[in-house]
Amino acid sequence: MGQAWGFGRFGGPEVQELFDRPDPVPGRGEVLIRVDVAGVNPLDHLLRAGLVPGLDGGRPFPRVLGVEAAGTVLARGEDVDGLEVGDAVFGFALTGGGTYAETTVLSAPNTARIPAGLSTTVAATLPIAGTTAVDALDQLDLPAGATVLVNGVGGGVGLAVARLAAGRGLRVIGTGSAAKREHAEAVGAQFLDYTADDVVAAARDLVPDGFDGIVDLVGGTSLRTVAPLAREPRNVIAVGDQSVPEIGGRFVERRLDRANLERSARLALDGVLASVITATYPLSDAPAALAAVESGHSAGKVVIKVA
Repeated sequence: MGQAWGFGRFGGPEVQELFDRPDPVPGRGEVLIRVDVAGVNPLDHLLRAGLVPGLDGGRPFPRVLGVEAAGTVLARGEDVDGLEVGDAVFGFALTGGGTYAETTVLSAPNTARIPAGLSTTVAATLPIAGTTAVDALDQLDLPAGATVLVNGVGGGVGLAVARLAAGRGLRVIGTGSAAKREHAEAVGAQFLDYTADDVVAAARDLVPDGFDGIVDLVGGTSLRTVAPLAREPRNVIAVGDQSVPEIGGRFVERRLDRANLERSARLALDGVLASVITATYPLSDAPAALAAVESGHSAGKVVIKVA
């Protein structure tokens, strides 16, 4: 028996509840883990609101919040290869298990061992932010010396993209609110404050010939405002706004498999991919952790320490 934060129906923060439940039983292709750290993401409150039904795993209510975690394997279901009981692992709860919990099930093909030297806290931030950064920059495939604009640099994914881009020898310019400046500059980005500047004019002053690539984390009007700054429309990669093909850009092609998780972990160990963790909450305060992310004002990555 363990505790978990979840929701008994779709809705806003008011539907969240702490409840006791038996340890879930891993099904085919799943592992049961004791959760050490869970990552907090905007996707969590979208799932709670019922806005992405394709990712809810079809599990009955109450459903547990969260999609990424790091912990220790307690049991394996059938047809699980490469993971053993006792392994320290990190990965995705893509089958609807939820990660704001003392125990949960992860999808084994989307789970990897944590390499020696990498903390469980950092590992818990890699399934979403780390692999998204790798995927977006691989898709752009820009050479060293090229310019990239990270629109919405201050969040967990944006900072991971900026750090990895700088590590690849790209010149990085990032947009965000004033509170995000310190974190953005710390990972190697030149910063543009969209609350104080004409971002398009300021960006053109820095890169008069246009950007070789844009990674957008904001979407909507903001995406359409900065998109003309790209030299080639197809080199606008959107992480959240699936309407980006309407303006000639591309939606990020996500790879959630074990190989990409392992690659992200190696990059994190090498210091090329960094997760900027700005807030840590205990499981008892998980609603505050999610509220910080749901507000849109939190910088960097927010995590929940469960163990």
